[in-house]
Amino acid sequence: EPERLEKAKAMFKRALETGVTIACGSDVGVFAHGDNARELELMVEYGMTRAEALRSATITAARVLGRSDELGRIDSGYLADLVALRANPLTETGAYREIVVVVKNGKVVLDLR
Repeated sequence: EPERLEKAKAMFKRALETGVTIACGSDVGVFAHGDNARELELMVEYGMTRAEALRSATITAARVLGRSDELGRIDSGYLADLVALRANPLTETGAYREIVVVVKNGKVVLDLR
């Protein structure tokens, strides 16, 4: 494995251990648009639990964006863009790559059931 990847893994683990807030999904150009599943997979590979990775893309991302009052949870009054996955992301890291249903602004825009 290249030295820069080893350094990135070590830095990520140190950030986790010291309590740095880590949110998934940004516009920094690390991954092509639509491939955020890879970011979640790497977060788990580098030391996050699957639950922490899922929170990083939902509740934590909403908080980092300063929009916790309207994003990051499924509740009345919150904006809801949702995906249904074929597998449970809390037990299978690769579940994010098997999207079955997408709901955007309360409307089903993709249904592969």
